[in-house]
Amino acid sequence: MHEEALTPRRVRCPYCDAPFDLLLDASQGSQITWEDCHVCCAPIQVRIEADPGDPEVLTVVLGRDDEVL
Repeated sequence: MHEEALTPRRVRCPYCDAPFDLLLDASQGSQITWEDCHVCCAPIQVRIEADPGDPEVLTVVLGRDDEVL
């Protein structure tokens, strides 16, 4: 993975509502991963959906640890 392949996306923590930048790798396609909030340290579930026709188009959904995305 090259840093130039990473796309920054401004998001908000579903727990404390703190804004932070999430770096997304569009080359990996759709995926579900976890990221800890940089403020409250809560585990955030991250669902990334890539458009098969245009890998640069990403939909990002954040959820709490106990939510099903």
